[in-house]
Amino acid sequence: MKNINLTSYRCPYPLVQVKLHMKQLTSGEALKVILSDTGSRRDVPAWAKNNGYQVDLLQQDKQQMAIIITK
Repeated sequence: MKNINLTSYRCPYPLVQVKLHMKQLTSGEALKVILSDTGSRRDVPAWAKNNGYQVDLLQQDKQQMAIIITK
């Protein structure tokens, strides 16, 4: 599983990075993503679900969110 920490970035950079990383994965592989920007915390999981990926929430609090996106 690949891990990317995007907590120091603001939208749209995290979404662009997630899209690029997901293209590199094969079916069944997963990407762990850590986000802090409120827009990205909304947009990244929504984009993943709309594209047919499985999204599992690992952690969410006021500062950050950690999710696993499975292709």
